[in-house]
Amino acid sequence: MLTISQLAAYAGVTVRAVRHYHRIGLLPEPERDRSGYRIYDAAAVVRLIRIRTLADAGVPLARVQELLDAGPEEFAAGVQAIDKHLRAEIRRLHDTRKRLSRLAAGEHLALPRSVVDYLDRLRGLGVEERYIELERDAWIMIAAQVPHQIDALIARKHEELDHPDMMRLYSLLSEALDWSTEDPRVVEVADVMERLMIRAVEAGETGDDAWDDQFVDLLDSTTAESSPGAARLLAILEERGWRGWTRIERVPADRLTTEPPPF
Repeated sequence: MLTISQLAAYAGVTVRAVRHYHRIGLLPEPERDRSGYRIYDAAAVVRLIRIRTLADAGVPLARVQELLDAGPEEFAAGVQAIDKHLRAEIRRLHDTRKRLSRLAAGEHLALPRSVVDYLDRLRGLGVEERYIELERDAWIMIAAQVPHQIDALIARKHEELDHPDMMRLYSLLSEALDWSTEDPRVVEVADVMERLMIRAVEAGETGDDAWDDQFVDLLDSTTAESSPGAARLLAILEERGWRGWTRIERVPADRLTTEPPPF
């Protein structure tokens, strides 16, 4: 007859593990001697070794009892089912590790590869990181709202970057976050943007009408609040007959505001 310490040593587990298996019903409680100590026999050693072997193989403890009591065919089928589950879990963990490795750069969080590549291109053009962060946040919202459109939108943005006016616009906007409302460069930005807007209207690329109006307003308001000069810029463009940033609109003359801009 064996004590609990001797049983644990024969099976290669800890006494704590033996007690845990008793609590969850995997290892039946043995008889006790006159002093109240548990006493074990060879059958307990064999069962404990089988429990340890299954657990070491990755079998969840909740399924160990089922396999211990199964016949040969049921045991084989149960092991195959567990193996299938483990292989699926391995694939899931592998995918998680790949996503975590991509997150190391920070921008991969909530952004598809195409947007990250576009932002990297802006960095290569010398655009300041502060402005890139603003554009990144806008793309995060866009990608969440219209994930099926994002790659096409980014492809168009890459094409636009080949135009000198777009290059000049980014060069100006990169420095615009600290401009005052009176900075003369705000007017230059308006000139460049108006030329780009005319090109967009002529090409039929004024924004996606399927986008929710509230979402468009959110993007526009985010832009307007990005710097003191942004509100003035939008006011100048509206004076010239243009409205919107995300969705460009040509405003008829009779609908233009007659109120002075807020600056």
